[in-house]
Amino acid sequence: MTKNNNIVFLRNFTILFLIVSLIYSCASIQQPQGGPRDTTPPKILSMEPKDETTNFTSKKVVIELDEYFKLQNEFKEFSVSPEMPKPPVLKTKGKKLEISFPDSLEKNTTYTLNFGKSVADVNESNVVKNLTYVFSTGPKLDSLSIKGKVTNSLTGEPELDAVAFILPLNRDTLFGKGKPSIYTLTDSSGNYSLKNLRSDTYKLYVLKEKSGDKIYQQATDEIGFLKDSIVLTKNMDSMNLKVFKEDATVFRIIDKRLNPDGSILLTFNQKLKKPEAIILDPPALDASKKIKFSKNNDSLKVWLTDLSFDSTKVSIKENGKLLQTATLTRGKKETYTRSLTALNNLDNRALPPGRTLKFTFNFPIESFDASKITLLEDSVDTKNFTLTKDSLDQLSYYFRYPWKQKTMYDITFAPGAFTAIFKAQNKEIKTSLELGKKDDYGTLKVKIVPPEKQKSYILEIIDGNKSIVNTIVVKQDTSVTFSNYKGGKYFIRITYDTNKNGVWDTGSVALGIQPEKIWNEPKELSIRPNWERNEVITIPKE
Repeated sequence: MTKNNNIVFLRNFTILFLIVSLIYSCASIQQPQGGPRDTTPPKILSMEPKDETTNFTSKKVVIELDEYFKLQNEFKEFSVSPEMPKPPVLKTKGKKLEISFPDSLEKNTTYTLNFGKSVADVNESNVVKNLTYVFSTGPKLDSLSIKGKVTNSLTGEPELDAVAFILPLNRDTLFGKGKPSIYTLTDSSGNYSLKNLRSDTYKLYVLKEKSGDKIYQQATDEIGFLKDSIVLTKNMDSMNLKVFKEDATVFRIIDKRLNPDGSILLTFNQKLKKPEAIILDPPALDASKKIKFSKNNDSLKVWLTDLSFDSTKVSIKENGKLLQTATLTRGKKETYTRSLTALNNLDNRALPPGRTLKFTFNFPIESFDASKITLLEDSVDTKNFTLTKDSLDQLSYYFRYPWKQKTMYDITFAPGAFTAIFKAQNKEIKTSLELGKKDDYGTLKVKIVPPEKQKSYILEIIDGNKSIVNTIVVKQDTSVTFSNYKGGKYFIRITYDTNKNGVWDTGSVALGIQPEKIWNEPKELSIRPNWERNEVITIPKE
């Protein structure tokens, strides 16, 4: 290679190297290097024609945003009210959104374009919430409004992103069948505002949904409604709604499974009141079956003594009436793994005063061998304990002993101490405990004053973890003492038990029934250890 050729080669190589480096450098600059996630949705810079234009004659609307955006689920999210024979066409052009109207518009009509959650930024899908565009083909806009707040019927907490919507009375038959065209989303305080409405008679609803299609699905969604129609002739405020989960109208077994341990689990879409379970096939297994309904009677666990069947049929009855029969099959070579374990009701190794020690197993127990159970009191073996089966729960046993303060106890269930169905036996189970000190617990004395005598009210004590720790029914002025409560925050919830059945009842849209009212005492009740707190709870009138 000549000297001149070498110079040309080096020059070309240098130029190529610089070009590659520049391309790589530019590409690298555009890659984000961490930092906080973008949570800001696009902002509207302009609308042409302007929002709330009257005497509208344009064939399209152009909305300009401050960043690139995308349209998502536009067929679900976008709506126009009143509906047009041919829906508007949405197109993105850079940072602009164009909405074209293929049909002529009605005269002297206010139109509202609702984009729902369809407009979002490209990278993080941050949604421009409650984006609307309003115009009138006449000299004035419809200007009436409906405002209110949406809360949860059980907790009283505000609902975020619930869909508040109205249907003209002559279209109320469309409820649950199609997407509403007049709707809005609630903010973090549960507030909603439906604007630019014309004078008409409406039904008002709110939907807390799973699917995002704005169509009520009873199986998954929560609903709220105003029982009476709204005759809208002026702005209406404080149209407050509570969302609730309806009970299913038709009973269904929504899940059935044969577990790896050989037990059968059935899950229902309803809470039953007086359920029964019968093994139809093989019929010989019905007499020896073991069953356990859940606390709310919305699921069932079944243990069969013989698992050699190819298939089995389990029937569910309510008050003696057959609801449904489930069929389960098993493979001939299926095997099952079982380990007998137990949970206790201790509070961090402490047994609170007044509480009976209880062990709950994962299989029904058929027998136990007391010789394989030991109790040490400060390392000294003692025998005068008793072990008795819970008459209401065949999985649980009560362990009783005259426990003493400032004493350490150790309980050991040796291998094979308990034998369960399927002949399953426990491995060694060790439990250490001591009796909780009375000084670590407080007392709450409550005087309850109901607004109307002979009506029924359910009082629930709720702890800081939102767990119900006690429930009583009140029908008149009542004083109650709640003892041995661990120090902490507690709250009181009152249910107006209209039908006096002792439980909270949900509502029904079809029957126009609202859920039973719940009132949450706003005051936090702090209980201190070794302290007695006195409170008067005056229940407000419903």
